Amino acid sequence: MTVESVRTFFAARQLAIPIIELDTSTATVALAAEAHGVEPGRIAKTLSFRLTDDRVILLVAKGDARVDNRKFKEQFGKGRMLAAEDVQAITGHPVGGVCPFGLATPLPVYVDVSLQAYDEVLPAAGGVHAAVRIAPAELVRITEAQWVDVCQADAP
Repeated sequence: MTVESVRTFFAARQLAIPIIELDTSTATVALAAEAHGVEPGRIAKTLSFRLTDDRVILLVAKGDARVDNRKFKEQFGKGRMLAAEDVQAITGHPVGGVCPFGLATPLPVYVDVSLQAYDEVLPAAGGVHAAVRIAPAELVRITEAQWVDVCQADAP
């Protein structure tokens, strides 16, 4: 899996989205923001959760957003983040490179409305050195995601 599976995902959909591969790690929001020269919010982090009914979902949110437990529970019920070893086994991507593209297991993808603040965001692309630049609406379209509101509102 990893970056190659993302390339395959894009090619199968005839998408001309370049994958940006850097020499430096972009495994955390802070590292990715620094490496790409953007504010942390533009980094579209992909979080994986196991819900109480045993479903696994992906949630893509702006890099500096925090999940609001009440909103999450109202939307999905109870859930907990996957353990690191389960993340790679289920998504095919390493922690720090998880994205909603080229998944090893088809998973429902949800995108938090926090990303609508930007015209372009940078999700990982299957590796800790890889990312793409994409409009949030395009990310939703190509992953067949649903918009949700499960993150805390920004402080004024």
